[in-house]
Amino acid sequence: MTRVKVLIIDDSTTMRSLVKVVLRRDKDIEIVGEAANAYEAREKVKALNPDVLILDIEMPGMSGLEFLKRLMMLRPMPVVMLSSSTHKDAADTIQALSMGVFECLEKPKSGDYLAALSSLPKIIKAAVIHHVNGGLDSGTAISPTAQMHYETDGSIIGIGSSTGGVEALTQILITFPKNCPPTVITQHMPQAFLKSFSERLNGLVAPKVSIAKHGDALKVGQIYFAPGGDAHLQIKGRTQLLCSLLHADTVSGHRPSVDVMFSSMAKSVKGKGIGVILTGLGRDGAQGLLAMRQAGAKTIGQNEKSCIVYGMPKVAKEIGAVQQEYHISKIGRAIIETSDRNAIKRP
Repeated sequence: MTRVKVLIIDDSTTMRSLVKVVLRRDKDIEIVGEAANAYEAREKVKALNPDVLILDIEMPGMSGLEFLKRLMMLRPMPVVMLSSSTHKDAADTIQALSMGVFECLEKPKSGDYLAALSSLPKIIKAAVIHHVNGGLDSGTAISPTAQMHYETDGSIIGIGSSTGGVEALTQILITFPKNCPPTVITQHMPQAFLKSFSERLNGLVAPKVSIAKHGDALKVGQIYFAPGGDAHLQIKGRTQLLCSLLHADTVSGHRPSVDVMFSSMAKSVKGKGIGVILTGLGRDGAQGLLAMRQAGAKTIGQNEKSCIVYGMPKVAKEIGAVQQEYHISKIGRAIIETSDRNAIKRP
C-alpha cells in the first residue's frame, strides 16, 4: 500500500493535535492537511486530494453531517467520523453511518487520550482498502419476512458485529417478524451511540429493540443489545434464560466482547442457539462461535463480498466455527428459515 493521505477536519486544535500524534506513529499514513471548519475543508479536499477524511460531527457554521451529505453526493470517499457522546451527536453518528461513513469513533473525554485513538490508523487503512476494492456488493434486497406463517422453534439468536455493523444489522433485523426468536447482539459501539441506534431500529423493525439490563428475561419478539463500554453481555439460566451483565476486563480487546456472549450461549443455549458473526476488524467472536458450534448450535458467517471489513468472519471461518457463509442480504432470511418450526429443515 502507498502512503494513505489523510485530511483532518475538526474545529478543536487540541483534537487535531491528538489525531496527528497518533497518525504520525504509522509510516503508512501521511497527514496532508487540516481544517477547522467545513468551508475550509471543502477547499482543501479539492486542493490536496486526500484518500481519507477524519471528520468531526459538531462544527461551527456547517455541521459535519451537512458537509458529509454534500460530499457523498459530489465526491464519495472514505470518511472516519469523530463524535462526542451527546445525544444529538450520537443520533447524527448513526445517520452518518447509514450514509456511508466507514466508521465512527467517540472523542476521548478523559484518561489516556492517545490510547483511546490507538485504533485510528488501522481503521483508516481498512477504509482505503475497502474503497479501492469498490465498496460493497449490494446483493439482492429481501423483503421483510411474512409474519403470519412464522412460528419460532425455541431457538435463541446471537449476533456479533463491529465495523460496518450498523448497516449489516439493519439489513438483517428488518427481515425479522414481530414474533422472532429472542435475539442478543454485541456490537462494538459506545453506549450513547447504541442507545441512538436501538431507538432508530425500533422505528424500522417489527420486534422490540432495547439495551439489555441485568436480569432481563429473554422473550420472543425482543432484541437485546449489549450495553456499550463497561460490561459484557452473557446469557444465563436453565428453564428461564436471562441477560447477565458481567463487569470485567476486556476480552479479545473488547468490552462488550462477542466471544463472551457466544461462549455463554454455548453453555446455556447449546443446540438451540444460532450464532451469527458479521463484519468487523480483528477476531472477537471467532472462538466463542466455535464453542457454539461444538455445543451443537448452528453458525453463520457474513461473506467477504458483503463485509465492510472481512476480519471477524474470516477468522471464524478459518478456525472452523462457521457452518454456512452468506451475503448480508440473505442472512436475515437464513436465520428465520432455520428457526421456523413450520419450515422444511435441510439436513
